[in-house]
Parts: sequence; structure tokens; C-alpha cells
Amino acid sequence: MLSKRRRTLPLIILLIALQMISWTSIMSLPQGAPESVCDTMLPFHGGGIPPASSLPPYRIETSSLVIRQGQAMRVDIIGVPPGLSFGGFMVQARNRNSPHQIIGQFNSSLDGRVKLMNCENSVGNSATHANPTPKQSASLEWQSPLDFLGEVVFNATVAQAYDSFWVGIPSSPVQVVRRDTNSNYPQTTRLPYVPPPPRGSYAPKTETPSMVEISDDPFYFECGRSKTCFGWPDGCIGDKSCKLLSAIIVRGDVYEFEMKSGSIGAAYIALGLSNDNKMGDDLVTECIPQNGKVNLYTSYTSGGPNYAAKRTNVNKNSPPMNIEFGVKTYTYAQNNARLTQSSFIDGVIYCKVQRDMLTEVQGKQFDLSNNKYHILLASGTSLKEDSVGYHDIGRLPSDKPINLAVVQNLSGSSTLLLRLHGAFMLIAWIGTTSLGILLARYFKQTWVGKQLCGKDKWFAWHRVCMVVTWSLTMTAFIIIFVEIGGWSTERNPHAILGTITTAICFIQPIGALFRPAPTSKSRPIFNWTHWLGGNLAHILSIVTIFFAVQLTKAELPEWMDWILVGFVVVHVIVHLIYSIFGFSSDRQYSQQLNVFQMSDLGHHNMSNGHRMDSKTDAPYASFRKGLLAVYTVVLTLFVVVLVLIVVLAPIEETINTLKSN
Repeated sequence: MLSKRRRTLPLIILLIALQMISWTSIMSLPQGAPESVCDTMLPFHGGGIPPASSLPPYRIETSSLVIRQGQAMRVDIIGVPPGLSFGGFMVQARNRNSPHQIIGQFNSSLDGRVKLMNCENSVGNSATHANPTPKQSASLEWQSPLDFLGEVVFNATVAQAYDSFWVGIPSSPVQVVRRDTNSNYPQTTRLPYVPPPPRGSYAPKTETPSMVEISDDPFYFECGRSKTCFGWPDGCIGDKSCKLLSAIIVRGDVYEFEMKSGSIGAAYIALGLSNDNKMGDDLVTECIPQNGKVNLYTSYTSGGPNYAAKRTNVNKNSPPMNIEFGVKTYTYAQNNARLTQSSFIDGVIYCKVQRDMLTEVQGKQFDLSNNKYHILLASGTSLKEDSVGYHDIGRLPSDKPINLAVVQNLSGSSTLLLRLHGAFMLIAWIGTTSLGILLARYFKQTWVGKQLCGKDKWFAWHRVCMVVTWSLTMTAFIIIFVEIGGWSTERNPHAILGTITTAICFIQPIGALFRPAPTSKSRPIFNWTHWLGGNLAHILSIVTIFFAVQLTKAELPEWMDWILVGFVVVHVIVHLIYSIFGFSSDRQYSQQLNVFQMSDLGHHNMSNGHRMDSKTDAPYASFRKGLLAVYTVVLTLFVVVLVLIVVLAPIEETINTLKSN
């Protein structure tokens, strides 16, 4: 009898243990989530049971998409489909631009099913269940803070059972606006029930797209009212289309700088304070995403000719700014700069940096309170070992130095000289040079006996074209050096090729002034040299213009290349047609074409000696004149279109602005 009891005792203990396990599988923590999980929102169930990776069968809904500062709103946790129960939950409202920052405060519900939590020493900024009884929904009241503007996303952990829970279920973004804002807001995020996809097809994400889109970026709120905003391209603040964006807010002795990139693929975004609108001797604040987080650096730029941005007081062996441990952010100050908020979501960089009134770098003191500074905004796709790379995404200096504490509307510096440089070069090398070369090569035996200002008509027009080319090229060359203030630092052969072209252009008319007499033995040498110099400069100029399309400061569309290709094709076809008819004309004078004799600016058989002695126009003169008229019209259209693209750059933004108006 005793032995039978001994055999049954282990069985009873085993059954009791199994029963206890079955109880725990349907229980949630009876007192709600502990404050030790404020950062992770991850329940410590069963010694480390992982959260479910399937699509959450629950949804977080808000009573409004936009609320004012200090206003309260309703937040609901519901099942999908409605009626699906759950036991435990935890909810927080977090800053969308800085996901580690918990925003606002919850109020206790009347039914006692909600317990408030004090995360990060802030009263009631999180909420959890007060009891583990099954519930089909949970309603909470959340109040926005008085000192916050921007977007918040409600994140929730919902436990269906002890071993079945979902972490980080997001709501649609909710916009917090100023208390005095008066607008009609969308009043709910509640959507019709949509059956979830099959289990296992859901990949968890840190943030899901908004179910209801809000068109206005909160960064633009208060621009020109409580903060000075500055963005690129110039004028983008008004239509909220900036690819680079910055804002300055002054609170007493603290100067706060916000930056945001709108370009996916940006390696950094930087804001400089400068005494002029040129790079050099500037205080620069850099925000750089590294290893999934945004780091802060302070740099000092050196002037020309070796432009560079050197980071100051940075110890390579020290930890980087804004280090994360788990999901907790620790902020380090570097050279009187403090990174207070940051995010790197979907390739977009955001950071908020505070600076003291006085900052000294490289022996130069920047007094933000008493001095005025130009704002330099820049972004690029590359980094160097101890600095940022070239600002190939965009760069814009402000048009004037400003008192940072005075809220104002700020525009970019004028690009007039830059646009004039491009327009003058296009008129000179696409327009007058192309026409002048054509006249010199194919029209020596046209308009025979007719003169203009005492010169053969073809030569008079050729000289007019070349004088215009020389004048515009020299003017444009001087203009761009005045605009840049030195040699271009952009990694593009445009500057080198342009300088070579300008040098050849400068020499050409000087050589023409000293050309030998037509009967001189050295005249053929001059003819070939002049012909070679003119054609080489023309070819180099076209290649240089192609490279100009890739320049960041030019802001030219890539499709401008196809217009340039169209010009080249038309120009080559016209030359081929003139050449074919020229050879046909020569056959009428001689059957032997073995000798190609070059005379005054001789570029073609039509300029040989016996032809020059002729008293009448060479054959096909009417055809040559007609084709010249057509070519001149087409060439003018090309020049006008290209000049408009340069002058109105960035042309896409200009077109969109005109359409919107």
C-alpha cells in the first residue's frame, strides 16, 4: 500500500506542475507593466519569450489626427476584427522625429482598467493595464504638452496571452500644433475592418506608413513666426518643398539649430555660420548618421585655395556624440554644442543642436549674440576620415548676415552672376561660334562682289560672330571668378576645360591681327593654325557645357544633355550637307580633286585659288543661303531654350511654381 502511494506521489506533483504551467500561459502581469521596461516596452514573460512576428491583430486609433498644445484626445486599443480580447497592454506617445522621447501625459480612465506609469521621472507619460482580465478594448485619454510642436506616434505593446504578444504597434501620426491655430482637423483614424494577411506574412517594422496622410511637414510650422527658417532650393519654404531645411530658435542664452535633409542618400547635413556668403573661416555644425544613429560634430572651414572642413576638438579615441545603449540615448557635448534630438528614418536625417552664445574655434571667437552671420546650408553623399565630403546634393548661402535672435524670412544669396556666366557661354559657343565657323568654311564664294564695311560679306559676318564670342567668353570668365572667389573645388573637369577653351579663345583674335599677307609663304601655316585653334576651342566648349550639367551649383536637369546632343546632331548634319554640295560644286570646275589647297581661313575646297578669282558665286549659292537661314533659325531656338534652362534653374521647381500659381 505504501509503495503504491510512493508511485502516485510523483504523478500528482507532475500534474500540479502541468496545471500551473497551463495557468501561466493565459495570465498577464496582474499589476501591469513595470517601469523597468519603459524604454523597450518588452514584457519579460517566461524568462525571455520573444514577441510575435506576425501582423498584430490589434490597432491603435486616435480621436483626431491634429490637436492643439495642451489639448486632450482619446486613444483606443481595439482588436481586428472587433471583439478580439486581450489581457495586458502598455502605451506611450513618442516624438516621431526623435523616437526615444516620450511625449505628453495620460489621464486615468473612470473604469479603473488603466494604470499610469512614470517613465524617465515624468508623471503619467505612459499607461498600462490595471488588471489582467480579458478585455475587448481599452480607452485612454492623452493630453499633449504645452511646450511641444510636431508629430507624435502612439506605440503600444498588447498581450493576447502570456506567450503571445506584440511590441511597438504604431498609430497614425498625430500633429501637435499651436494653441491659437484654427483649422478643420480630421477627427478620427478609425478605419473599416480589413482582414489581416495569412499568419507569418508580416515583417515587423519600427514605423509603418501613415494610414491618413498629413500633407504639412511639422518642421515648417512657426517658420517666420517663432523661428527663422532657411532651405534649399531657394524659395522652398513658401511651398514646403525643401530638399535641405534648417531653422534657428533663440531661447535666452541658448541658440537652437534644427536641420533636416529631404534627400534619401544624404551622408550628412551641415549648417555654417560665416562672416560672408563664401566658404572659409566658418563655424560648422554637422549631423551625420553613423551605425543607425545621428552623431554631432563641430567643424571649422579653411578658405581657398585648399577648401576643407576640419573637425575641432575631436578625440578619435573618444566615444562619438549621441551614443545609444540599448534604446537609451546619451548626449555628449562637443565644443559648446549639444545634440538634443535626432533621428534617421527612411534615409532622412533630422537633428536639433543647442549652442552657447560664445564659441571659440581655431582661435576665432563666434559671438552669436552680438554679431551677425550668414547662414551656409549644405549636404552631400560622401564623408572623409575627419570631415564631410563635397556638398554634391546642394549648397546655399543666405543673401545677408542676420542677427540670429531676430525671427525673419531668409532668402538665398543671388545667383545672378552664375546664371549670366552660363547664359553668356551658351550664346557664345552654341550660337555665334557655330554660325561664324560655318560662314568661314562654306561661304567664301557666296555674295561675291558684295561687301559690308569694306570687307567681303562672309568675312564681315564671320568677324562679327567671333568678336561677340570673344567678348562674351571673357566677360563670363571674369564673372565666374568674381562669383566663386577663386578656383572651383567641385570634382568636375568643367573648370579646367573651360579655362583651356577661354585661353584659346583669347589668343585667336590676337593671332588674326598679325596674320601674314595672302601671298606670304607663312600664310598656309597661319591658316592651319587658326583653323585648328578655332575648331579645337569649339569642340572643347561643347564638352565643357556637357560637364556643366553635372555641376551642383548649376542646378541643371539631366535631360538638358539630350538637348545638347540634339544640337550636335543638327550641327554635324548641316556640315555634312554643305560638304557634299561643296564637292559637287568643285567637280564642275575640275575633275581632279587630288590636291586640297588651303587658302585664307581655308577649311574647304571651295576656298581654293581659282575659285577666289571667280567673278560670280559658286554653284548652289541659293541653296547655301536657304540652308543658312534654316540653320540660323534652328540654332537660335537651341540657344533660347538652353539659356532659359540656365536662367530659370532649377527649372523643375520653377515650372511647378508657375503651375501652382
